[in-house]
Amino acid sequence: MAQEILKNKIFKIISETAQELNVRAFVIGGYVRDIYLERPSKDIDIVVEGKGIELALATAKKVGNPKVSVFKSFGTAMFNFQGMEIEFVGARKESYNRDSRKPIVEDGTLKEDQDRRDFTINALALSLQKDNFGDLIDPFGGIVHMGDKLLITPLDPDITYSDDPLRMMRAIRFSTQLGFKIETSSFEAIVRNSDRLKIVSMERILTEFNKILLAPVPSIGLKLLFEANLLQQFFPEMIKLHGVRTIDGKGHKDNFYHTLQVVDNISKNTDNLWLRWAALLHDIAKPATQRFEKKNGWTFHGHEALGARWVPKIFKRLKLPLDTQMKYVQKLVNLHLRPIVLSKEIVTDSAVRRLLFDAGNDIDDLMVLCEADITSKNTEKVKKYLNNFKLVRVKLKDIEERDNIRNFQPPVSGEDIIKAFNLKPSKQIGEIKDAIKDAIIEGVIPNNRDAAIAFMKEKASDFGLILINEIS
Repeated sequence: MAQEILKNKIFKIISETAQELNVRAFVIGGYVRDIYLERPSKDIDIVVEGKGIELALATAKKVGNPKVSVFKSFGTAMFNFQGMEIEFVGARKESYNRDSRKPIVEDGTLKEDQDRRDFTINALALSLQKDNFGDLIDPFGGIVHMGDKLLITPLDPDITYSDDPLRMMRAIRFSTQLGFKIETSSFEAIVRNSDRLKIVSMERILTEFNKILLAPVPSIGLKLLFEANLLQQFFPEMIKLHGVRTIDGKGHKDNFYHTLQVVDNISKNTDNLWLRWAALLHDIAKPATQRFEKKNGWTFHGHEALGARWVPKIFKRLKLPLDTQMKYVQKLVNLHLRPIVLSKEIVTDSAVRRLLFDAGNDIDDLMVLCEADITSKNTEKVKKYLNNFKLVRVKLKDIEERDNIRNFQPPVSGEDIIKAFNLKPSKQIGEIKDAIKDAIIEGVIPNNRDAAIAFMKEKASDFGLILINEIS
């Protein structure tokens, strides 16, 4: 398998350049791992026993002088070559201060560089020396662990995770992405060191968390984060979803595991990270709205509206984007019950128009979310709901084609109203526009300009107005 590395000319060039500079170079880490796992990879890490920056600059000259990004404080340099990002770094050994995951770095050997790696499968290296080009250097048995689908740290896991607590998130991310099991003593060390995650920046935590959320089956990682006591360190709202209360023999579903099922369901149909976030947060306010009623049992009235109000503060705390993506997730959380309500009763045209108006271009994503939200163990019930959703989709399509509500633009503008009634800008103009909009959504008038003008004239007296100027 290592012969795969011989196929790309860049490695021969790096090898020749290293020999000229009298340094030793190796391909290491994820690229080597992915060769053996037969996974695509475009990020290549070259570790150098010597000056990595010098080797990067000299290699770049030989391959057409691509722009080299140099980071002197980290001793690294990188450039892009034929769609690959190649990073060069000097071999190093590290020591850590208890209060920081930023290491004290010294020049080191390949062995010392491999010692500091997070997992044995990421400590694999391939030689670029002329005399043993392509040979595998595997001091910790990473190839065997790969075959056994095990994640094991090269050194004592307590030291590995305590030194750099982000490695705990990476362990769970790799477990989720690769389908590997975290070795038992290693997982126990994560639990013991879970509170160390607090010294890691939220941005780095969320980078790993989003990769877990984008995995084919995100619940694998989300469960592991919960069991490892890591989710508790940065996402308390999700933890509150866990558990079931019972009163008078009536219990509700565990909303934590329900949420995980919804995320898995939606992940079968979309790779959209923010739609997956909407699935993750759709019931986030249920614990805060949970009530027990003698007649109806457990209720969560208004959890969708409260959850939508929580989305901005959750995004802000987790250092997620606060613009388009946040508003998108907020909208879907707020609307996620609307199609479900429509699927349980006679679907009126006006209700469908209002949903189209409120959801806009996100209506299709909203329907995907709502279908994922059906997690009942009663297969007949699930079948019934999904069939009803098909009817809702047909109704949405028919009404949209007829009434063009999805991207609603008022057929009568504020300027039209000002001219017709000789008004100054005021709140009253907005009230008239809303009355026209409601009439269209309720099906009182069609969505066109002539009908809207006629309706406005008809309702003028209701607003205490007299038509001054005709408009067309």
